[in-house]
Amino acid sequence: MKKISEYIKERRSIYPEQFSSQEVNKEEILALLENANYAPTHKLTQPWRFKIIGGEKKFELGLILAEQMKKITAPEQFSELTYNKLKSRPEKSSHAIAVCMQRDPKESLPEWEEMAAVAMAVQNIWLSAADFGIGMYWATPKPSSSEAVANFLQLEKNEKCLGFLYLGYAQANPEQKAVRTPIEDKIKWI
Repeated sequence: MKKISEYIKERRSIYPEQFSSQEVNKEEILALLENANYAPTHKLTQPWRFKIIGGEKKFELGLILAEQMKKITAPEQFSELTYNKLKSRPEKSSHAIAVCMQRDPKESLPEWEEMAAVAMAVQNIWLSAADFGIGMYWATPKPSSSEAVANFLQLEKNEKCLGFLYLGYAQANPEQKAVRTPIEDKIKWI
């Protein structure tokens, strides 16, 4: 049985282009999100919200993301490659999960603390996905905050989309080495 330290050090992004056609089942997705629900949260605001996109809605999401990117990009900076990636990534995934944050209505905490709690929930999902053998990629495209995406996701008041988790099973076991500089270069004992 693996220890949590091993999952932390072995966890890698698996891009939708590397996913097989095998679906991640509903029970596994619910288990990932149940673990997300136990992330640390100041004042127990529990700001994380998740929208699960599957089936034909994946195509619609990809098209919205690509078209919104095209809309906000200057013509001389437009990239057909980026457009096609945004459009195809949801379809290449078993499911996409919109990672959303709902602010505490009283705004009793700084927004960054709420975002940090959501990020910790995503880390719980990611480590759980590694345990289940599920590949994952977290994308934060600029169109995530567009009105079109908000409408598609049916965001509620005080809710915003922070990006998308693309889930799937890898076609093969990608051998990727961790690229990290030594921790000693990043700490100072006081």
